[in-house]
Amino acid sequence: MNGDGGAFVVVGASLAGLRAVEAARSDGYQGRIVLVGAEAHLPYDRPPLSKNYLLAGAEPDFLSTETELREVLDVDLRLSSTATSLNADRRTVTVDGAEIPYGKLLIATGATPRRLPQLAPLGGVHELRTLDDAQRVRKEISAGCRVAVIGAGFIGAETASSAKHLGADVVLLEAADAPLVRALGESVGSAASALHERNGVRLVLSARVEGLVGEDAVRGVRLADGEVIPADVVVIGIGVAPAAAWLRGSGVDLHPRDGGIQCDALLRTSVPDVYAAGDVVHWPNAIMDSAMRLENWTNAAEMGRHAARNALWPETAVPYSTVPYFWSDWYGQRLQFVGTADADHVEFVSGDPEADKWVALYRDAGRLVGAAALNERRRIMKYRRMISERLTWEEALTRFPPDSPGRTPSASTS
Repeated sequence: MNGDGGAFVVVGASLAGLRAVEAARSDGYQGRIVLVGAEAHLPYDRPPLSKNYLLAGAEPDFLSTETELREVLDVDLRLSSTATSLNADRRTVTVDGAEIPYGKLLIATGATPRRLPQLAPLGGVHELRTLDDAQRVRKEISAGCRVAVIGAGFIGAETASSAKHLGADVVLLEAADAPLVRALGESVGSAASALHERNGVRLVLSARVEGLVGEDAVRGVRLADGEVIPADVVVIGIGVAPAAAWLRGSGVDLHPRDGGIQCDALLRTSVPDVYAAGDVVHWPNAIMDSAMRLENWTNAAEMGRHAARNALWPETAVPYSTVPYFWSDWYGQRLQFVGTADADHVEFVSGDPEADKWVALYRDAGRLVGAAALNERRRIMKYRRMISERLTWEEALTRFPPDSPGRTPSASTS
């Protein structure tokens, strides 16, 4: 494709958006490329924000330089620019009041933090999703300060870990009866979250946040049972929602539950020549026999490249499928997961779920569908290959026999 059909416009200067631009050029696209980003920053790596960036005061991990984008990749880069609407008939996307015409459009706008409407806007209260958020949080957390983290998901857990390492007194508040149930299932989520107590962080489950204490600056978090958690800094990490509200009324089908973009297996939206990639996308993942929306680094990178190729060379387009993979670092430990936690049986096949090294496998309808591991960095990728090969449970156990002296089955995670 040489660009005669109009510009390739990518909305979202995210990991997925950057990988889309890079794939377009590396595969020979010679036409005009426009990359639109709402933030003022060049594309950067998000995972370190709650880990190394908070811990070490490291420089942001930018994924490209301005010279590489503008001169090497020949991209029309529009930072601090927000897309507000899409006109499928005119084949334009409106950015800061001006229309940008497209030949092919790829949406990679990611997700935005969910909020707690009952919380007053006080000083010391933060979200942690962007580089600007991380910079504000890093300035306020120091040895001896009191930190309350609302939400014991991965961002909350990583933030609690980093704050504890910096010498803060940390309390982690989780609304559910067990942490990480949707991501890992109850038994594995509980095994992972036991790291908090073992490392001196109080984990409060079934914590219903009623409001904040303080006038100009936060002084505590008030729970529905009357307890007040003292806090000089509050970080809210209760999950994200797809950043797709600006597409309402455009003809792009949005998911009824969370408003994410509905795509087919080729990552096409319901509007011709409009594709999507990354955290914002729901699509049928054939290798997992399930429709999915994933929020992880690996998928964003892979999907961005794949969507660009399918958009620019539709005659050779192929379905996108993947075995999900993500990792999270807490207290110097590495937690990894592959596949899905939607299973009818979960079993710890190696190590001790009450210790700092273990492997758990997930079975559904006789097939190996997932694996979680704490501090088993090489082993987890072998299970990812087994899931990709669609091995049965017994085939997987034969290929990699359990080595736990007391194999620990758990109840269904469904």
